[in-house]
Amino acid sequence: MADKKENNKPLLPTKPPKGNYQIWVIIATIAVIFGVMYFNSANSLKPLRYDDFKEMVKNGDVRKVVLVQNQKFVEVTLTSAALQNAKYKQDISNGPLSSGNSGPHYILKVVDAGNFDQEFRTFIDKQVSSSQRPEYDTEDRGDYVSQLFQWGLLFLLLFGFWMLMRRMTGGGGPGGQIFNIGKSKAALFDAENKVKITFDNVAGLDEAKEEVKEIVDFLKTPGKFTKLGGKIPKGALLVGPPGTGKTLLAKAVAGEAGVPFFSLSGSDFVEMFVGVGAARVRDLFKQAKEKAPCIVFIDEIDAIGRSRGRGQLPGANDERENTLNSLLVEMDGFATDSGVIILAATNRPDVLDSALLRPGRFDRQISIDKPDIVGREAIFKVHLKPIKLDTSVDAKKLSAQTPGFAGAEIANVCNEAALIAARRDKKAVEMIDFQDAIDRVIGGLEKKNKIISPEEKKIVAFHEAGHAVAGWFLEHADPLVKVSIVPRGVAALGYAQYLPKEQFLYQTEQMLDEMCMAFGGRAAEDIVFGKISTGALSDLERITKMAYSIVTIYGMNKEIGNMSFYDSKANDYSFQKSYSEATSEKIDREVKRIIDDAYERTKSLLMKHREYLDVIAQELLEKEILFQADLERLIGKRPFEKLTTYQQFTNGQGKYEKKQQEGEQPGVDPTPTLEGDKPDELASNQ
Repeated sequence: MADKKENNKPLLPTKPPKGNYQIWVIIATIAVIFGVMYFNSANSLKPLRYDDFKEMVKNGDVRKVVLVQNQKFVEVTLTSAALQNAKYKQDISNGPLSSGNSGPHYILKVVDAGNFDQEFRTFIDKQVSSSQRPEYDTEDRGDYVSQLFQWGLLFLLLFGFWMLMRRMTGGGGPGGQIFNIGKSKAALFDAENKVKITFDNVAGLDEAKEEVKEIVDFLKTPGKFTKLGGKIPKGALLVGPPGTGKTLLAKAVAGEAGVPFFSLSGSDFVEMFVGVGAARVRDLFKQAKEKAPCIVFIDEIDAIGRSRGRGQLPGANDERENTLNSLLVEMDGFATDSGVIILAATNRPDVLDSALLRPGRFDRQISIDKPDIVGREAIFKVHLKPIKLDTSVDAKKLSAQTPGFAGAEIANVCNEAALIAARRDKKAVEMIDFQDAIDRVIGGLEKKNKIISPEEKKIVAFHEAGHAVAGWFLEHADPLVKVSIVPRGVAALGYAQYLPKEQFLYQTEQMLDEMCMAFGGRAAEDIVFGKISTGALSDLERITKMAYSIVTIYGMNKEIGNMSFYDSKANDYSFQKSYSEATSEKIDREVKRIIDDAYERTKSLLMKHREYLDVIAQELLEKEILFQADLERLIGKRPFEKLTTYQQFTNGQGKYEKKQQEGEQPGVDPTPTLEGDKPDELASNQ
């Protein structure tokens, strides 16, 4: 019934869009100034030489002479008889005000008004008869044109300054005028303009949802917690990589809370004027206290919350630090029962000031990581609801094929699949469309029409075949999903896609096998052609990073020992090394030895299975794309029996749930590994 009432509400008349009247005001002002300058009496008069002027006076053609002393010019008016003269008539008709021109008709510029007055009086007394003497007068006039020009320019400057301030302060209305520049820009969501997103729209963030649900429950029923002595948390910081759903979770809190919700970005406090950021912080918390209980959400708080003094040059502007100081004071100045909770989101918690992170300001730090296979399935189900699906689409299979994807990337995959199916004129989105969308997101745009010579295509085929064979016969390598020599992206001529396991700890053997699998393309080129190409650039970059991480980060090298030179809190601009030059040389030697050993191992493995290398390369040249089933048909099944992530998820799900109930949780390495950061990284990116 409520929905029906809302639908039957009369539509309010919408306001017509405002025109850009400011530019028309400026144009009209300029037109008036120049119009008055052009059509004033001085511009409408014909210039006259002094000798011609005396001749005209002698002939009795001048009726009146007026000397404007302060502006140093003389106005000359002809007699009615002279106006009939053809010579004068032509001059007068060419003037701007020719029609009905009763005078003055000419203008004479003078250097000194006093000298002209004396000379002219002497001239008419001696050389002009009394019957032909003109009427002569002197006067002073105000320069209205110059005044209008000056005042007009002043008006334009003031109008331009007003427009500049209006644009910088966000337009008209509250907070939009020049004296309201310190007002907060926070958007208020309350009962009238409520957010429609709820916790049902947030999937894959069960632990984070529990944390923020508790905050919402505290605002709705505070007695449930206060009767046990608990106090409402003052703030919660949402931390996680981009695209994991921090802002979405905050929107869900706004939709569920039922209390006023202030939303703004960290950059809204930044302004070109000194003290504006701190003033906006104070105004924000003033409004929040008046609306309490309420929630304030600051997105991208690292814009104002960076560590004070870091990277500060002598004499640099500390406006951002003043804004941060004001924020720290306001957050810690609340009473415990004020009912104002601060939510903030950032993907760079390492740069935040330690005073901002301490309990009492942000009591909770809610970590929002990339979802695992269970979370990805839940996210897929949310984004698949509005899409018309074929019966072949399985959210579990899609979640297994997208390791390392964040929520935003999964939404992108679903949208791309719908667009691909529409492009193919299908009535429903099929599983093949989702697989193509995943390839599109991982590898880039497919370029079938790219011109490649047969020699280059053969090199690419053997390169990708080397990756496939090396990964097929390495025990700890990730299972192959697809290998292709269809060009994608900017410079990728082919790629091999693997399906990494959902794991957090990697052993030395696993990392060495990953390096050997990445070396498969370069080693295959060396074996088949006796030459190497530039196609292994991304492989070599990945191998070098892994080798240095083995030696310098994870302490997996016997020569260096159980030492890690990784500093998670190091500044980006730090130029100091925590080891000596001798240790640096030893690190370089060990890295080179590990890489050389991996290359020789890969080369010997491919020489052992050389016939498989030729078979796969020839099949790739014919079909361009091979799947895991094609490799099993060509070279047999893998000699290692290992369950894939999807098989573990479908077959062993009950065991995982039992372990979690019993509290047997596996350990998690807090330091992100290279593979854990980008498990979907391409093995080959030629």
